[in-house]
Amino acid sequence: MPEGDTVWLAGRTLHDALAGDILTRSDFRVPQLATVDLSGRRIDSVTSYGKHLFFHFDDERVLHTHFRMDGTWHLYSDGVRWKGGPGWQIRVLLNTATVTAVGYRLPVVELISLSEESRLLHALGPDLIIDDVDWSTALANCHAQPEQRPIGETLLDQRVVAGLGLIYVTESLFIQGISPWTPVGDIDDMSDLLHTASRLLRGNRHHYIQSTTGDLQP
Repeated sequence: MPEGDTVWLAGRTLHDALAGDILTRSDFRVPQLATVDLSGRRIDSVTSYGKHLFFHFDDERVLHTHFRMDGTWHLYSDGVRWKGGPGWQIRVLLNTATVTAVGYRLPVVELISLSEESRLLHALGPDLIIDDVDWSTALANCHAQPEQRPIGETLLDQRVVAGLGLIYVTESLFIQGISPWTPVGDIDDMSDLLHTASRLLRGNRHHYIQSTTGDLQP
């Protein structure tokens, strides 16, 4: 499953390509949105939070997608062959005058309101990839867990902190010398552990190669 750094970079790339442009065509290949037409709508922004992506339109509707295990967004200019997978795996097409955004294998595709987006975000823990992490809430969420809950399971819970997956949970725990089965109540310095996980996420958010050592060579 893509982790927060991959989703963050996807959001920034989509924003740079689409924000401020008018849709010339939309095609939702999921039953619940099959009749929706967003052509003529302006994409105001594309943002990420944890592992979630949000496309904000000028009519205050929001397209919410989630990659889960193998979803992905690809961008193509006119005349470029699409390479994200077979056509039957496409779930969303968003066309502007200059680019086509193609969503492959997206298990979550829904149009929601701004208030629904706010409720969804409220249910998630602090996003550890941003520069200004809400550390007090992140720590409080961790300490609010049952003392015997394993720390590995705790950090993977997006309601506690958002954006971490198996790579950054296991690597953060390894760096700190902590077993993933250690009970939350036995962690001596939760703040240091969370800062380590955040540092790893932020260190990889500008490139698709994931490294927990800082070395990007193969």
